[in-house]
Amino acid sequence: MKFIHNVNPLVHRRKELRNKSTREEILLWSRLKNSQIGFKFRRQHSIGGYVVDFYCPDKKLAVEIDGPIHSKPENKEYDKIRTEFFAGLNIKVVRFTNLEVSTETESIVGKIKEALTVS
Repeated sequence: MKFIHNVNPLVHRRKELRNKSTREEILLWSRLKNSQIGFKFRRQHSIGGYVVDFYCPDKKLAVEIDGPIHSKPENKEYDKIRTEFFAGLNIKVVRFTNLEVSTETESIVGKIKEALTVS
């Protein structure tokens, strides 16, 4: 199903998100890029009409970093719909908060490695 990945209508949105990365996204990307943990990740990768923070195509694993906006009820519902969409494509989603990434980086990287071995 390659046709749903990195679709052209979202190219500008993906570039915008990469250019406006949060401190936590930059921190985690510094640990995931260049296959440092044994698998290739893509940053700001689109799947269908959604853009995920990080995606490992070999293991069909999406990693999302959630800021405070994700705690609002309407955003929780949106995240649930996204996760269900990805599950329908056999893509597993793991989510971490900004706080977790900034204060527990090594633990988060370990959890991502674990999710890669389970996927």
